[in-house]
Amino acid sequence: MGGVGRGTLRIYLGAAPGVGKTYAALDEARRRLDRGTDVVIGLVETHGRRHTAAMVDAAVLAGMAVVPRRSVEHRGASFTELDLDAVLARAPKVAVVDELAHTNVPGSRNDKRWQDVQELLAAGIDVISTVNVQHLESLNDVVETITGVAQRETVPDEVVRQADQVELVDMAPEALRRRMAHGNIYTAERVDAALANYFRPGNLTALRELALLWLAGKVDDQLDRYRAEHRIAGVWETRERVVVALTGGPEGDTLIRRAARIAARARGADLLAVHVARSDGLTGADPGALGGQRRLVESLGGTFHQVVGEDVPAALLDFARASNATQLVLGASRRGRLARILHPGIGVTTTNLSGPIDVHMVTHAEVGGTGFRLPRARRGLDPRRRLLAMVLTVALLPALTALLVQGRDSVDLSLDILGYLIIVVAMSIVGGFLPALLCALASGLLLNYYFVPPLHRWTIADGNDALAIAGFVLVAAMVSRVVDTSAHRYAQAVRASAEAATLSVLAGSVLRGEDALPALLERARETFAMTSATLLERLPTDTPDRDGWRTVLSVGPDACTRPGQGAVDVPIGDDLALVLTGRPLPASDRRILTAFAAQAAVALERRRLAEAAAQAAPIAEADRVRTALLAAVSHDLRTPLAAAKASVTGLRGGSDLLAPDERDELLATADESLDRLTRLVENLLDLSRLQAGALSVFPRPIGLDDVIPHALAELGPPARAIPIRLPDDLPTVDADPALLERVLVNLAANALRHSPEGRPPTITASHLAGRVELRVVDHGPGIPADAREQVFRPFQRLGDRDNTTGVGLGLALARGLTEAMHGTLTPEDTPAGGLTMVISLPASAPPQPFDNLD
Repeated sequence: MGGVGRGTLRIYLGAAPGVGKTYAALDEARRRLDRGTDVVIGLVETHGRRHTAAMVDAAVLAGMAVVPRRSVEHRGASFTELDLDAVLARAPKVAVVDELAHTNVPGSRNDKRWQDVQELLAAGIDVISTVNVQHLESLNDVVETITGVAQRETVPDEVVRQADQVELVDMAPEALRRRMAHGNIYTAERVDAALANYFRPGNLTALRELALLWLAGKVDDQLDRYRAEHRIAGVWETRERVVVALTGGPEGDTLIRRAARIAARARGADLLAVHVARSDGLTGADPGALGGQRRLVESLGGTFHQVVGEDVPAALLDFARASNATQLVLGASRRGRLARILHPGIGVTTTNLSGPIDVHMVTHAEVGGTGFRLPRARRGLDPRRRLLAMVLTVALLPALTALLVQGRDSVDLSLDILGYLIIVVAMSIVGGFLPALLCALASGLLLNYYFVPPLHRWTIADGNDALAIAGFVLVAAMVSRVVDTSAHRYAQAVRASAEAATLSVLAGSVLRGEDALPALLERARETFAMTSATLLERLPTDTPDRDGWRTVLSVGPDACTRPGQGAVDVPIGDDLALVLTGRPLPASDRRILTAFAAQAAVALERRRLAEAAAQAAPIAEADRVRTALLAAVSHDLRTPLAAAKASVTGLRGGSDLLAPDERDELLATADESLDRLTRLVENLLDLSRLQAGALSVFPRPIGLDDVIPHALAELGPPARAIPIRLPDDLPTVDADPALLERVLVNLAANALRHSPEGRPPTITASHLAGRVELRVVDHGPGIPADAREQVFRPFQRLGDRDNTTGVGLGLALARGLTEAMHGTLTPEDTPAGGLTMVISLPASAPPQPFDNLD
């Protein structure tokens, strides 16, 4: 029986058709069977490959059960699909379900086979499945660009990423081509065309690289999850990742390009740019410069990140370690020589603390060192600066005292006071109020002891000297207080600037088109260097768990299910909470986190309003169509019904009194009226299927010379006069034959209705840039340019003046069916007067047998 809980999914990922993914899946199933596991074959596609078929036979002989397929009838043809109900009823431990991206035949419970697999997993059944890289949704267009073949069957990447195990089935291009040449993949008549087209060595090499890179991305996700779960902070050099630190200064472009070159030398390396917005005041980045550097990073294939940190080196290294970076690129210091002597700087500090991360110090045109400049007082007065001021006080006051004692005979007291005042002011700039006040008191005592009579005693003989020293201490205290207050205000201002810069980056992410809610949570997690960010919503009060919470969205590993589980939680009203796991945050950081939380609530509300609007739009459109249908059909059904009934009544009531020509005329009238009713009902049914999204389209390569005659034959004798002009080298098109025929019937009928006597419409075709254009040309009155879109609205005719020619469905239906086949229908002016309807359809990609590979 199936296991308790959700089953596990194992996927064999193939780089190209024929590499052996189905064979590998069967081999794994056989191994599990040999271990005594209950394994069944739900569905396996052998594609006529003898080795795969032999593997199936061997598995059956070994005792593996095969669940019979379900037969489905569609459009007169019989198809077989996975019998999902039978597998669920059988409830094995493991089921083999091949071709995860397969599209089920209409009428099946699910549209896609991967949805069938999800049901099996939910029932506790383990599933072994397969998929080719060209069927991954994110790579579908890339594969089409490489091979020239569009793959219509796709599976969302997230389905494959969430698999418990993904194993790559790889093969060198030369070996795969040999397998093809030996007839192990396709039949003999298809081998040459395959080798010359899809299976060219370059194509196979590119597909192989795509598969390897995609799988490497999944492995990275698994590694990040493992490191987070086991709280591993060290760097594992499994893949080169280059982080470049940006300050927003003019040297940023140089650093980015240098880091991009370093990443390019290590193929497959990631480039990450990070800007640290300091919360203690060391910032000043130009938002415009940072914006330009962001665009440059993204144009080089990298990503831009912004974090808030009290300590820039620590924040840089935390980000680098969290990203599992192997190299860090920094710019050489722009500070002067004296500043570098007083403080080693960010670059030196980061290098000393980097551990296994390689640090590159890049020189640039803005490097300082040409002069002796005092360091700019840009930092808040932290304990290190206060300690430095105390050390300088202990060193400078004795030195100055010794110097002044040597010149006591030539220097008066006012100059002595001025010398000490200079040191006090300097200490206030370096260390703030407390060190400066202590320096002032010590200076007063030294002045009293060494320079105020009586010397070498702690007394003052002259009252003026006492006032001078008291004034000196007061002035020193006032200056130091002003300096300390200004530094504190400056730190607050720059903190606000850092917060504004962070919110600006957040707003920019949303404006560039990122989904607002995931972007908010990811930026919150990244900005504060947290492990995960989760938005929780309280369950309704009518649920059994009245105090329960549900997860709205979570980014990062270790998602929380209740507010108290995280390191930080921010309530948003009564029903929402933003919870972050990782480190505790200081109170100063919680203010900006509250802004993130408020914006998350707004983003959630906007998402729900958009979902509600999206759900209401089809209902409103259906109501509009239904109202128009009742208004239009009330007249247009009545006319042919009345004519048919009158004709039948006349035939029944007086058939013996009617002449043969009169009887024939009544029969013809009844027949024509019933034909009109038939076409009207068919159009209504097709249009309703289109609007409900239930119209099934089965495109295949078809020739226009096969479809056009059938369409004209449906219109009867009037259509026989329409000339058909098709080039001999016209390629086939990818279209549904039945739907294309319906389009041509509607367009040709409309052209016949408006063509003047003696000038029937014409059908022509041409081929250009992978598209085939089919033109239905008439020489009637035409349509004004400003009214052309109106004729494609359901139940509308141009001007709504002629109520005898139908409900106006023909052109609306023709456009809808054309677009369902990935084509377009556009009106153009006929050069000699009239209207030309142009149907543009994709030409079949050569060679036709390989349009949908597996």
